Amino acid sequence: MQPAGLFLEYSDLAKTVDGIVSNVERAVSGKRDAVSLAVVAMLAGGHILIEDVPGVGKTLLAKSLARSIGGEFRRIQFTPDLLPSDVSGLNIYNQGERRFEFWEGPVFANVVLADEINRASPKTQSALLEAMEENSVTVDGETRRLEEPFGVIATQNPVEHEGTYPLPHAELDRFMVKMALGYPDEDAEMRLLKLSGDPSGGIRPVVGLGEFLQMRRLVGEVHASEAVLRYIVSVTSATRERDDVALGASPRASRMLLAAAKARAASGGRSYCTPDDVKALAAAVLSHRIIPASGANSGGAAGTSRRVVHEVLRSVPVTEAV
Repeated sequence: MQPAGLFLEYSDLAKTVDGIVSNVERAVSGKRDAVSLAVVAMLAGGHILIEDVPGVGKTLLAKSLARSIGGEFRRIQFTPDLLPSDVSGLNIYNQGERRFEFWEGPVFANVVLADEINRASPKTQSALLEAMEENSVTVDGETRRLEEPFGVIATQNPVEHEGTYPLPHAELDRFMVKMALGYPDEDAEMRLLKLSGDPSGGIRPVVGLGEFLQMRRLVGEVHASEAVLRYIVSVTSATRERDDVALGASPRASRMLLAAAKARAASGGRSYCTPDDVKALAAAVLSHRIIPASGANSGGAAGTSRRVVHEVLRSVPVTEAV
């Protein structure tokens, strides 16, 4: 574990990020790009939505990330009968002490895995909205803060559609990035077969929670020039002006794209971000926020949205050097 006070330089932060990514790769082998994206999102204070087939390591990724930063990990298995109180917690009457006691729900953790989130009802899905946006939950009129760092890693299965509820756009907009892991290559799958037990069982912390929060603060200090800010606004605005788009990226998307770009820059050892940081993350940050117009999603809504982002990136010029 790194000693407190270490993260005074971005080069130190970059080395530690590389250590976290390599640590997680011990359990999620052969997925360095996906792991790096997840770490960037967590550094930026964002939440992650993973859409992929079963058995490719979504749970392993969440558990390994939590252990790598010395955080508490909890899993919520979303089912049709899951209640909002099963997520946030509830007040229970203690007869011995003649008073109500609050029993924390599983959302009170540093990394929360919302597994198969689209199998729960919209009412239960909405129980996560306040936690994701405000880092707090309100039960019976009393608001309780969640310990920082706090991050949600939600999963959904693109194959099994029976018994699922589409995530409302307001909830999708709370996720900083949407990503996939995909199948491992043969070498990575061979390494997985040689492991015994839980592949994340041997993961040890690379940093503690205090050091990770310090890393987040340093990420927030990354400089973004006027040109970078203008480029972000131009990209998100362009997604709203197309005939094949019913709903483009929101202003929240602009803020999240900036935060992710800063985290990527810091992860590379830089105190400033560039349009290249924006371009590298635009598809992951913007695609799930774009709703194609009716009749425009010939390749599926997700594929159409990613195509829109790539076309926007090709068409929007970077007019000033940074």
